Amino acid sequence: QKETLSVDIKDKLLQKRKAREAKRKLMGLIGFSVFFAILVGVPLSFTISPKIGASIALLIPSFVLCYNYPRTALWAFLIYMPFSGTVTYWIGGGNALFQLSKDGFYIPALLGLMQDCRRKRKPIVVSKPLLITLILLLICALLTLFFVNGFKQLLPTCDSLGEYEKFLRDASGEFILDENGIVIKTPCKESIPFAQGILGLKILLGYVPLIFCAYYLIQDKKRLLFLGRLLVVLAIICCALAFIQYWMLKTGRCAGTDHLVGEDLFKPKLDAKCFVGGSLLYAPSQGQIRLPGTFVSPWHWAWFLVANAAICFSVAFSDTAFFWRNCGLVGMAMVFVNAIICGQRLALALVPALIIIMLFLTGKIADVKRFIPIGIGLSTVLFIAFSFINPDFIQERIDSFVSRWNASPPYLFILNQFDYAMSNQKGILGWGLGSATNSTRIFGDVALVETYHPKLLFEIGYIGLVAFMIFVTHLSFLTFKAYRPLKDPSLRSFASGFWVFILIISYFPYWYPLDTDPVAIYYWFFAGVIFKLPLIDKEEQAKLKAQKAAEDAAKKRVKTKNKTPSVI
Repeated sequence: QKETLSVDIKDKLLQKRKAREAKRKLMGLIGFSVFFAILVGVPLSFTISPKIGASIALLIPSFVLCYNYPRTALWAFLIYMPFSGTVTYWIGGGNALFQLSKDGFYIPALLGLMQDCRRKRKPIVVSKPLLITLILLLICALLTLFFVNGFKQLLPTCDSLGEYEKFLRDASGEFILDENGIVIKTPCKESIPFAQGILGLKILLGYVPLIFCAYYLIQDKKRLLFLGRLLVVLAIICCALAFIQYWMLKTGRCAGTDHLVGEDLFKPKLDAKCFVGGSLLYAPSQGQIRLPGTFVSPWHWAWFLVANAAICFSVAFSDTAFFWRNCGLVGMAMVFVNAIICGQRLALALVPALIIIMLFLTGKIADVKRFIPIGIGLSTVLFIAFSFINPDFIQERIDSFVSRWNASPPYLFILNQFDYAMSNQKGILGWGLGSATNSTRIFGDVALVETYHPKLLFEIGYIGLVAFMIFVTHLSFLTFKAYRPLKDPSLRSFASGFWVFILIISYFPYWYPLDTDPVAIYYWFFAGVIFKLPLIDKEEQAKLKAQKAAEDAAKKRVKTKNKTPSVI
């Protein structure tokens, strides 16, 4: 007994010493952050601008803190991401540094977590089979980066060419014509093609390491449940803010764009931003409404609603607590209503379609006892919400969707995009990374390719597109293989919901979800979660066996005690 007491005292002293060391480390980092902010931020605020000074002053300290506390930084990354558009335009004024602010959490957290795994000798590659197809895709992307973007970088600048040099000429000085009889211009660069390629590579593969991050962030079932609940709470908050945004526009507290004239009535404007988020379009007189919610644009908000339809569905059917299952139900209802009022046809079509697909592919349609109350609850909430919005508005949204479909059917639109990408192919490596990605236009002109797979074909050619499809197909197969043997009902239910989301996004042909927040983040993150679930499932099964063994031992002791004859 004395030895046990001595061991307990030593453990308590060890824990106290570790707590003191952790507190000392944290206070030291906070002290450094304050010192750096004053030393660098104040001079920059006076010499350049207060916003630039504040952002630079916070950049390095936040990098240090996120590197030293990577798991906390990843949770902060997931929390901050839905509000990054609001921060960018309401606080940062659209500054490029604020547009990359979410990566200030992600990149140092990634590096810190990798260093922690190296120190503890944990594997960094969490799915070795997936590494083969990832390397194949990376090689194709790097070939395009160096041989296409790199070649463009070596070209002379267009401004440096004289009038005689702007067009190709033969040995006699005559213009060289193409097959259509048009004079061929001298190849030149107007911007920074290689920098455009690096940013394009980051957009293509930059969030793939989230598979690794999620694998080590979700360490047990408790954290998995926390992840689902956190994302549902974020969805409810963002949808509530979007309701307020719509109400302010509807009541005239925000001007919207209905007072403008000409083509401005049909384009989202940053100057019209209202309450949260960025550029919006609100011209009900023209039947034009495109709301951004908390994001930078209506397009990003539509994809947020699509992603959270899957997340809220998973929590509503998979969480172990009755309260949180109902929160998932509320989240689904709010996502439904926002899909209608935001004006984005994609959200209006894909949110209900995604939930119906998930009902069948996850097998939840057979869960009649849980499905019926959820269906009744959704119907009630939607009826109340529709009464608030008014039926005319709903009919207007449906008519807008139908008219758009008739004017440009999605399948014809996608075929036209493929025709454009194929007709512009002049080699096997494409036109260069970032050459059709809107986010890279800061480094050069981009082509308007509005669907994802034709965009990949345009940028990295046939080989690159095939490599990408092999990679996402392999990822879909491996995640399916990982979640099918799960025995814990809650874990299996979460995994099935996440897997269906991955499957749909992998092959979704319309527009470009994997270039857009938050899908570009949730897609890779959920894959990492699924890869970790088999280990968590083993731990849960071990706990159940231990609990059962303890219960059997207790029953055996009770039986033995009852069988012992009493002494008179």
